[in-house]
Amino acid sequence: MKDELSESKQTIFTQGHQVGELAQSLFPDGIKLKKEYDFDFDKGLELTKQYLSKPDVALYEAPFLHNEILSILDILVSKNGRWYAYEVKSSTGIKDEVIWDAALQYYVIKNSGLNIDDFFIVYINNQYVRHGEIDVKQLFTIESVRDRILPLQEFVSEKVEELKAVLKSPSVPDIDIGLYCEKPYICDFMGHCWKHIPDYSVFNIGNLGKEKQYDLYYNGIVRIEDIPDDYKLNDKQRTEVSSALTNTPVIKKQEIRDFLSGINYPVYFLDFETFFPAVPMFDNSRPYRQISFQYSLHYLDSKDSDLQHFEYLAEADYKIDPRIGFIEALLAQTEKPGDILVYNISFERTRLIELAQDFPQYSGAIADIISRIKDLMIPFQNRYYYTPAMRGSHSIKAVLPALMPGMSYGDLEINQGGQASSAFVNLYEETNTEIIAKTRANLLDYCKLDTLAMVKILKVLEGV
Repeated sequence: MKDELSESKQTIFTQGHQVGELAQSLFPDGIKLKKEYDFDFDKGLELTKQYLSKPDVALYEAPFLHNEILSILDILVSKNGRWYAYEVKSSTGIKDEVIWDAALQYYVIKNSGLNIDDFFIVYINNQYVRHGEIDVKQLFTIESVRDRILPLQEFVSEKVEELKAVLKSPSVPDIDIGLYCEKPYICDFMGHCWKHIPDYSVFNIGNLGKEKQYDLYYNGIVRIEDIPDDYKLNDKQRTEVSSALTNTPVIKKQEIRDFLSGINYPVYFLDFETFFPAVPMFDNSRPYRQISFQYSLHYLDSKDSDLQHFEYLAEADYKIDPRIGFIEALLAQTEKPGDILVYNISFERTRLIELAQDFPQYSGAIADIISRIKDLMIPFQNRYYYTPAMRGSHSIKAVLPALMPGMSYGDLEINQGGQASSAFVNLYEETNTEIIAKTRANLLDYCKLDTLAMVKILKVLEGV
């Protein structure tokens, strides 16, 4: 029933573990309990009891048990006979779900017999900029949440009993889908619970908003054809619905021609890939800064000229900041005049602005690139060109197969941006040369298709 764990989600989990381990250095010389019990939680619980009798100690990943709930605390510190709990998060702030998590942990620890004098959340300071070795005291923010979790204890106790009853029930709970399927996180069981939703439904209508989508659903309106004629939709949404109902494309020729009149040859087609580590890996970077490590670049001197291709993929080496090679290669390969087409201008433009900020010696040349960028997504975002096959989306992964049925990302080993990020990050620890070579080839194939797709899409628009 549970959905398969995606590579992107696994990368998030791995990153969370790395952040947790780094935070341990805030309280050095602690005891790594998990290494001693290694998922033997009965042993871990016994070890926790033993170490609780020792003065002024720091315990990492100490397990506690109460009312059939096992809780593993990231860091537990005793000082002058008092106990302080620290839960580490890779987020850059304290969201509601973090408070509920802390409230549950406090409930377990307190009721297992240990009096906690204060409970802290340790999270990432997103204003920290790395210069040299990581300064953990600057990287992390420590904030007490004791006053926020104590008032929740009665509710937590009641909720625990309610959820235990659900777990002991012989049948799956009969609960309809809702916003809770997606917030605060995507549920691991969406694949099971959403099986009754057709591939193309009211949940695909662009920019309708989750509340309106669920409102339609709860009123028995699921399929596109079920939407009442008088239901309030904006012009773009009405275009989608009309196209789906008639199974015909919408092609606004004049708007497309007006858009194309702003594109002048020669033309570059550019796409970036990035990763964004919670802990800055390089100087002049901050937590979750997008690190550009790869681009693909196609080039047409004129409408009828031969297509040229250039690309850059950094080496995954902790000693080398990939952004330097990225910038220098990009500047060299775009020095000829020409418009630069991207798909979703906000992403590439923002990355270039960040690169100019982090490496001011290149800011003038980067500003020139920014001034030449134009967005190929506009005709599809504005519904100048729309087909039912796009299913409410204007992403390049929806537009390409809709316009060019023989082309799609489905056959690629890497076919999503998040997957590309995860694959590159994994190369930093990979030692198998065959795996490294295969992964790099897959990354190049994926990024190349992004810019080749733009070439094909432009040709379709020019043929209108």
